[in-house]
Amino acid sequence: MESPNTEKNSMSAKLNQLRAAVLGANDGIVSTSSVVMGVAGATDSSQAIFTAGMAALVAGALSMAVGEYVSVSSQSDAEKAYIENEKMMLKLHPDEEFEQLVDAYRQRGISAKTARQVATELTEKDALAAHVMVERSLDKDSIVSPVQAAVASLISFTVGGLIPFVAVIVSPNDIKEIVTVVAVLIALLITGYFSATVGGASRSRAMLRVIAGGLLAMAITYVVGLLFGIQFS
Repeated sequence: MESPNTEKNSMSAKLNQLRAAVLGANDGIVSTSSVVMGVAGATDSSQAIFTAGMAALVAGALSMAVGEYVSVSSQSDAEKAYIENEKMMLKLHPDEEFEQLVDAYRQRGISAKTARQVATELTEKDALAAHVMVERSLDKDSIVSPVQAAVASLISFTVGGLIPFVAVIVSPNDIKEIVTVVAVLIALLITGYFSATVGGASRSRAMLRVIAGGLLAMAITYVVGLLFGIQFS
């Protein structure tokens, strides 16, 4: 049976993964829509819009995956190094490490007697797990995989980016900007809602924030594309 701390950490990890997926999708929506709107402002060529949108989608997804892989790898390496160091310290100085565990529980407001009893029981069960949980809030058996994080980021970004990409490609030329903006707004409303729900924040504030950011990004790139399109036409 898992301890309350382990269950709490497991749930926290799942929520963080869900939050990262939602934010990855949001990044895909905003960045891809900004590119296609910028190109749409510069030209009516469906081929140019398709090429730019596809490049933005692929490059953005790969960039997100690589960035997440590097970031999580660094975190994972640091956590593994700490666990190995703690394992060595427990082997070389078990008594001192035990007292540190007792002291850690005392600092959390537990009485000296109870702290020593808890430390004793946890040490008998799994001393390493007890130390890394108390000292670093880590579960030694649940280190995040860099590959899984990278794949999750790639997929979430791609799913988000496909929304404006498909919208601008399949829409008639005379209304493609309008259709894209509407599709993006709906998608951002959804990601804003879920990001706020996962984080326990205000849904209305989160949705307003992502919509404002997305509209601003699309408007700026569209105007830039329009100006460059006029200048070089």
